[in-house]
Amino acid sequence: MSTRTLIRMLSAVLLICTIGSSHAQGQGLKLYISVDMEGVVGAVTGDHLGPGGFEYQLTRKFMTEEVLAAIGAAREMGVTEFLVSDSHGNGENLLIEMLPEDVMVVRSWPRPLMMMEGIDSTFDAAIFLGYHAGTTNPQGVRAHTISSGRLADVRLNDRSMLEAGINAAIAGHFGVPVIMISGDDATIEEARAIIGDIEGAVVKWNYSFHSAKTLTPAAAYKLIGEKVKAAILRIDEFEPLVLPSPVTLDVRFKNYRPSQVLDYLSIVERTDAHSIRFVGSDMIEISKFLEFLVSYNAGLEP
Repeated sequence: MSTRTLIRMLSAVLLICTIGSSHAQGQGLKLYISVDMEGVVGAVTGDHLGPGGFEYQLTRKFMTEEVLAAIGAAREMGVTEFLVSDSHGNGENLLIEMLPEDVMVVRSWPRPLMMMEGIDSTFDAAIFLGYHAGTTNPQGVRAHTISSGRLADVRLNDRSMLEAGINAAIAGHFGVPVIMISGDDATIEEARAIIGDIEGAVVKWNYSFHSAKTLTPAAAYKLIGEKVKAAILRIDEFEPLVLPSPVTLDVRFKNYRPSQVLDYLSIVERTDAHSIRFVGSDMIEISKFLEFLVSYNAGLEP
């Protein structure tokens, strides 16, 4: 055994002991979990992703079990407090009756912090489950950013973003690092390019927008648990994704009328026929503007 390997093993044992001691003293870690559905094991088409799909109820179970796998693994590593954000579709996908009674859940929309609602500086780390690649990525199952039907590109400070990048920047505003992500292979690669060397659980390998080679659910749950543990072992290595302020948001629509109407707002600049720019003082302003962008319509009731 090499000296380097021995040092790593001793460091890992010491960290586990430290976490365990902290846990015993009631000073456990606090974890934020944001969970989407497109990146869940087995999910590939609309049949899995909405209430009208014939396998949606099954995929809800897969989604919930992935969260349970992450929570179980995190508890073993000293995490004592969890907030889970149901961040897909209608925000009412998780089978919350299956979750432990001490877990809190964020549901439905709109939310000022979108898929990261409830995050604050008291969290030690965040993980993303069931995530997907971004809208400009030519690879990835159901690749899109925020809206697959409306948006062709979402940029922060002139860099195209997948949802994991936007959400990591929101967490970074509060000094919270993202330490792990699950989804298909394209998602993990894209997320790491933006966020850094986070742990990644590849639960499927994309063939196309609606096709993939996938693990079985049981294998996916095991892998997610392993990656959560590995991430918490390395928790001191991760840095929050902090974007310099002010933050420039560029959004390109697939149609031209949204940019035309949004240009009526003095805080918005229309940069071309399909695109607008908004400059926010920080990621909180950016998040609120994005939520307004995708949520508002004149017929909102009540």
